[in-house]
Amino acid sequence: MRRPAAAKKPASPGQIRIISGRWRGRKIPVADAEGLRPTTDRVRETLFNWLMQEVAEQRVLDCFAGSGALALEALSREASFALLLEKDRQQAQQLHSLCQGLGANAQVQQTDSLHYLQQGCSQPFDLVFIDPPFRQQLAEPCCQLLEQHGWLSAEAWIYLETEKELPLQAVPANWQLYREKIAGQLAYRLFRRQP
Repeated sequence: MRRPAAAKKPASPGQIRIISGRWRGRKIPVADAEGLRPTTDRVRETLFNWLMQEVAEQRVLDCFAGSGALALEALSREASFALLLEKDRQQAQQLHSLCQGLGANAQVQQTDSLHYLQQGCSQPFDLVFIDPPFRQQLAEPCCQLLEQHGWLSAEAWIYLETEKELPLQAVPANWQLYREKIAGQLAYRLFRRQP
C-alpha cells in the first residue's frame, strides 16, 4: 500500500558565512528572493585577499546590499562604518535585524540605490561595493553617480561585480583597474580611484 506523500516543507533560506575577522564563521541567512545572488565565499575570499590591509577603519558603502555579505565581511574585518542600500523592504528589515544582532556600526537604508545616490554625500566612502542584479543596466549609472555626487574618497577602492560581458568603458576614466577575475558568467573587478 502506498503512503500519501508528505507535505513539502517550505524552502528554508540559504546561508553564507563570514570568512574572517571578529565574526569569523558566523552564518548569515540568505532569503530566497528573486534576483538575490550573494557573492560566494570563494569570490569574497579573493576580494578581501586583494584588499588585505585596506579595510580596517574604512567607511564602507554597499550599493546593492542584498544579503549584506560584502559589507558584513568588511565590518568583521574592522571597517569603521557601513551604509547598506537595499531596495527590497523585507531584505532591508532582515539586514537591519542582523546588523543590530551583531552590534555592527551600520545603517541600512531601504531605498532605490540610484535614486539615493543622486542626493550626494557629505562624508565620502573609502570602500564601495557595487554588485547589482544582473542585466538590469544598474552598474554603469551607479558608477557615474558615485563619481559625480561626492560619494568616493580621493583614493577609494571600488569593487564591481557584474555579468562578464559588461564593458570596462562603463566605469569612470579615473578608476584604475587593480585586479580582475572571471568565474563562469561573473566578472569581478577591484578599482582604485585616482584623484
